[in-house]
Amino acid sequence: MPDTQHIPKAALYYYHGSVWASVPLLALEEKGYGSDEVDLKEVDLAKGENFDPSYLRLNPHGTVPTLVVPLEKTLSPEIESRYKAIQDTRAIVEFLDKSRSAQSRTHTTSSAPSPSLAPATIAFSTLSNQIVELLHSPTADPNALFYMNARSDDELRALAGKLLPFLHGRRDKLATLLAESESGAVQASEKTKAFWQMKKIAAEKFIQVFEDANKSAAELSDEGRQRRDEYLQSAKTAWGALADVLGQLHKDMIGPYVLGDQVSIADLHLAAWLARIATLTGASASEDGNTVLEKIEVHVGDGFSLPKDFSIAEARRRAGIAATNVDSTERQNKLAAFWDAIKERPSWKKVYGNGLH
Repeated sequence: MPDTQHIPKAALYYYHGSVWASVPLLALEEKGYGSDEVDLKEVDLAKGENFDPSYLRLNPHGTVPTLVVPLEKTLSPEIESRYKAIQDTRAIVEFLDKSRSAQSRTHTTSSAPSPSLAPATIAFSTLSNQIVELLHSPTADPNALFYMNARSDDELRALAGKLLPFLHGRRDKLATLLAESESGAVQASEKTKAFWQMKKIAAEKFIQVFEDANKSAAELSDEGRQRRDEYLQSAKTAWGALADVLGQLHKDMIGPYVLGDQVSIADLHLAAWLARIATLTGASASEDGNTVLEKIEVHVGDGFSLPKDFSIAEARRRAGIAATNVDSTERQNKLAAFWDAIKERPSWKKVYGNGLH
């Protein structure tokens, strides 16, 4: 057993409500990392902590997750450790996968199994990359849908109550940083100040719409009415486009997991993405796949539904789940089968045990 007191650790910067920060959290569990091997450091997005100069030095985009890792050649206790920051979810998960394996020289305090999450064949690698790229595409962006989850005046009022405190916290933090940079209390480059200003303007655009949410259309100014109409139309377009994403996922994945019966990197991205979409449609972690996907289909609207052409019994057999009281003729869509399979895994229960996000 290595002397862990002298081994520099990696640090994962995350936010408990972040969809993409959940992917490396799932990876840590799936790969069997010990609880003392990676320091978890929460960055409160609701307070705008991701805009602090200290965090921007790690990640100039101000996003989570960020994984800060010691460079391999500086792991010895007699050498001062040097670090690098990995700022992309996909790169972070690939790093975590490779860093704990039979071939890795990374120190570990865990005796848990460390299955490879990388696809085993070129064909599977192509499919995995295709799915991950789709999930991270602008059309599938779960963070955009988070802000655009209202397509009527009533839905807008409900959403405003949830999002305004979050948006106010971010705007106020940015306003403070900009004021302190002008006074000299905070040292920031012109590039950083421009970044803060851009993010402040983006927050204010949503705040303007949401602060007027309790007004009727007749009470709105001409500008306010235009802002609301544009928002609602954009929200309808965004959710309408999601139908194509869901259909493509159902078509491309093998089932119940993306590559069949083995969990891979693509499944971690899909699990986090689908959990966010489910949250936005009012689903809960305790519900089964059929119920969750029905809620998603209803929320997408316009009569959208995925084909139920995947055997429930076969899905459970591949996932190693008991198929008690399941008729051999019963069918469900592949995303419902995926949900039923992934929610039984310890990694899912650890990350989503307190609810979806």
